Amino acid sequence: MAERDVFLTLEGLKKLENELDELKSVKRREIADRIKQALAFGDISENSEYDQAKNEQGQLEERIAKLEMILRNAKLIDDEDISTDVVSIGSKVIVKDLEYDEEMEYTIVGSAEADPYEGKISNESPVGRALLGKKEEEIVEVHVPDGLIKYQILSITR
Repeated sequence: MAERDVFLTLEGLKKLENELDELKSVKRREIADRIKQALAFGDISENSEYDQAKNEQGQLEERIAKLEMILRNAKLIDDEDISTDVVSIGSKVIVKDLEYDEEMEYTIVGSAEADPYEGKISNESPVGRALLGKKEEEIVEVHVPDGLIKYQILSITR
């Protein structure tokens, strides 16, 4: 997997660092203890507890490796560098869906930090990509699987 820059806000960076710390210091130990208990049952050829714990260990190590790669390639987005003239990574944008006359607020973040349920959309998503570089009052067309969505940018803040 090719490594590339990962854009993170300070909040996102701290969240990922805390998750990595939790996985390394707590979860690793919990899984190691479960493996040790499963081994105590004897024959591991038909030991479902052992198999499950080993699978979880593999998933845990994969997540740790991914987080370490993200943090190694992290580019911190400084609030002071976020322009309010145009949409950029780190911007909070209020848009109006012109078809449904609804307002939505999005924060444009890097893909590692995206969480649509919290209104954080990736700069690589169709909406995020379409909003980048645009100014207030501009109308943005976003091509999505269901067709075309038109948004008007109402405000851009940090």
